Amino acid sequence: MLCEICAADPVTDELVRDALDSALRGADLTRRLLAFARRQPLQPERVDINEVIGAIVRLLARTLGENITIEMSLSSNVWPVQIDRAQFEAVIANLATNARDAMPRGGSLLIDTRNGRLDAAYAAAHTDVTPGDYVVVEVSDSGTGMPQDILLRIFEPFFTTKEQGKGTGLGLSMVFGFMKQSGGHITVYSEPGKGTTFRLYLPRVRETLAEPEGRAEEPASRGGSETILVVEDNAGLRRIVVRQLGEAGYRVLEAPDAEAAMTIIESPEPIHLLLTDVVMPGAMDGRDLARIAAARRPSLRTLLTSGFPDARWSSTASRTGNRLLSKPYRKEELRRAVREVLDELRLGVGPSA
Repeated sequence: MLCEICAADPVTDELVRDALDSALRGADLTRRLLAFARRQPLQPERVDINEVIGAIVRLLARTLGENITIEMSLSSNVWPVQIDRAQFEAVIANLATNARDAMPRGGSLLIDTRNGRLDAAYAAAHTDVTPGDYVVVEVSDSGTGMPQDILLRIFEPFFTTKEQGKGTGLGLSMVFGFMKQSGGHITVYSEPGKGTTFRLYLPRVRETLAEPEGRAEEPASRGGSETILVVEDNAGLRRIVVRQLGEAGYRVLEAPDAEAAMTIIESPEPIHLLLTDVVMPGAMDGRDLARIAAARRPSLRTLLTSGFPDARWSSTASRTGNRLLSKPYRKEELRRAVREVLDELRLGVGPSA
């Protein structure tokens, strides 16, 4: 109203509009600080996360630009969650905007949903996590990625890598605060030149009728006696995977890269499953390895793993019939995925690669 009154006086009108803009920026800054401090007022409601994401993506498609492709991979049976819908939409918009800034020449943005579980072992290593069932929302981009020193600070308030005037440094702080205030958890995985994946864990809302705990999951996570070839360039992670599969009864072979794996594949060693990372050093990555291995051993099953389940290669995995296990994964998730793929081999389900 004051702007209308002062419209006839250009000088006064400019001063009033500057004051209004400053007030609005101050309100936004206060809201983001409250979000980071977990003191913003929330209005949680029971929602279908897929429906919320579908609605916000329709808006994002018009704002991110034509040179960015948005893809969704939404699980059809995700559990309901109880969140502040408007604030969650702001979280997705914030992550998408950051992804756009990381892809100045265009790229791919993938939003994925699925059910997941954070177990007691994970909670012991992350004191802010409560063990239980969660709906997992992944937002992945094919952008520039971040080095470790920046990755460690991205949730700090006022920390930003953008040039002056381009950001407040509170966007990701707000995301972090909202997730904590909602009883959730957030992780980020990134490498320079590879892209970034934010993984949001939202607590599951239980149905009125309690479901039997663990009954459907126990058979899938059981062990076995088959032979598995683990290909992973991260030596520490490879040791952990080899140990966890060995403890489940499997015979495990290991290789640090695709070239070493091919030596084993071309040997007379019996191998039932190839468990390989997608991104590896050398001329051959995990997809190439899976394709060549399938030609050498038509009955061999493949389970791909990666911290970057983005649109650049997820469709390739789907076409070849290979399953994807997203990093970071828990022991039970690993064993369950391995068992499911091996059971498909035993039952003769689906293509071999």
